[in-house]
Amino acid sequence: MARIPPLDDAAAGPEAREALDAIVAAHGRTTNMKRTLAHSPVALRALMTWYDLRDEVLPFLGERLTTFFAHAISSATDCLVCSTFFRRLLIDAREDPEALQLDERERAVVEYGRQLAADPHSVSDELYERLASYFRPEQIVALTAFGGLMVATNLFNNALRVDLDDYLQPYRKEGER
Repeated sequence: MARIPPLDDAAAGPEAREALDAIVAAHGRTTNMKRTLAHSPVALRALMTWYDLRDEVLPFLGERLTTFFAHAISSATDCLVCSTFFRRLLIDAREDPEALQLDERERAVVEYGRQLAADPHSVSDELYERLASYFRPEQIVALTAFGGLMVATNLFNNALRVDLDDYLQPYRKEGER
């Protein structure tokens, strides 16, 4: 059960209402996470920069690898909301989240995401060298910042126990709490 309920439309002040309306216009819906963040419009704006960073990495990662990376981080942090969100994208793209078929470049990115989530101090030199063989410094910076915001989103959902949205329930991993 969520520690803080999603912000109700009736309780939303003008700034929160405007932010939520913009999210609906851009993404078609508001989620429990975004409605919870809307209690603090500044916090909502900060974590919504995730989309800006995603747009920065999409040209060099592509949609598929961007999803793999975000899913790897969300799974490593055990974030029910985010890992299920990315499971949905993978399943809808006919990927098996439990048996991803990855090439060497994709493996380096996914492993980087896992290590960022688990302990960024433990990103090995070997892994970094593999990553650097595929990406320029500015791309690694954008990828790392994107990963950091993914971790921040996961941390928010986990700490406040944000409830899984109803539309994600069918994508929930079997046996997941």
